[in-house]
Amino acid sequence: MKKIGVFTSGGDAPGMNAAVRAVVRWLSANEVEVVGIKRGYAGMIDGEFVALTPRDVANIIQRGGTILRTARSKAFMTPEGRAEAAKQIAKAGIEGLVAIGGDGTFRGAIKLTQEHRIPIVGVPGTIDNDLYGTDFTIGFDTAVNTALDAIDRIRDTAASHERVFFIEVMGRHAGFIALNVGLAGGAEVIALPEVPTGPDEIAEQIRVSEAKGKSSSIIVVAEGAYPGGADTLMRAAQEIYPFEGRVTVLGHIQRGGSPTAHDRVLASRLGAAAAETLVAGTSGVMLGEVEGEIALTPLADAVEKRKPINRDLYELAGVLAE
Repeated sequence: MKKIGVFTSGGDAPGMNAAVRAVVRWLSANEVEVVGIKRGYAGMIDGEFVALTPRDVANIIQRGGTILRTARSKAFMTPEGRAEAAKQIAKAGIEGLVAIGGDGTFRGAIKLTQEHRIPIVGVPGTIDNDLYGTDFTIGFDTAVNTALDAIDRIRDTAASHERVFFIEVMGRHAGFIALNVGLAGGAEVIALPEVPTGPDEIAEQIRVSEAKGKSSSIIVVAEGAYPGGADTLMRAAQEIYPFEGRVTVLGHIQRGGSPTAHDRVLASRLGAAAAETLVAGTSGVMLGEVEGEIALTPLADAVEKRKPINRDLYELAGVLAE
């Protein structure tokens, strides 16, 4: 291949820029032309292409977000939209693509490959850490540390006012952020989509904690753990066992900020490996890291197979919350 495109799509994640940088510099070092596609699939349809050289990706490894921008495209969800995207790719002379993103990004890549036979390799960039075939996704470590910093600060207030704080973190379908930040932050309860936790259980835990002499508690709730989120869950628990509580929704603060060293290293490694894999003639796979080694997983498996949470960590969190 002599010309390869790279794009970021879906929700932004800290470390995406480091991955773009790695793709560009590895390909340039191997005399392959690189084209950046702005605004994901929307920009692909509109032909928003820009040449990228090693100098164009200088001084971005420490930046959050994505210099290529990102967008969600309704047009790409139609066969006509994907046909236009393929037309623009062919017109630009692009022979293959590196897609950096999560579940939605890879589902789009699968469609584009099936319908128009465009070689695509995926790089897992999502704070949710919910893709099968990699121990960690790019952005997850940064999101956990950002949420942990917030929880540490909230715990000071919780202790001062002797209150129970329900802290909602991102994770509509997967509780990886909630589990890790809950364990690291010493939460009394962690509510995950994978482990149903009702208001009766939380009310009982708060009652038991108070009986043991605890004057404040931290309840970490993944946004998809209970219908209506942390606020609805807290109010339901208060009806069972009255307590003074407050809700903090961390929201999109978890997406931003400078990526951690772990995310920068992971993004650099996977970005370069994705470029090398595509040039070598392999496509339709996601590049991940499993037990410290680079692993190739079919894109279909990455999005269709369910990645389980670490039950040992969940049980440990419960024991340490006593």
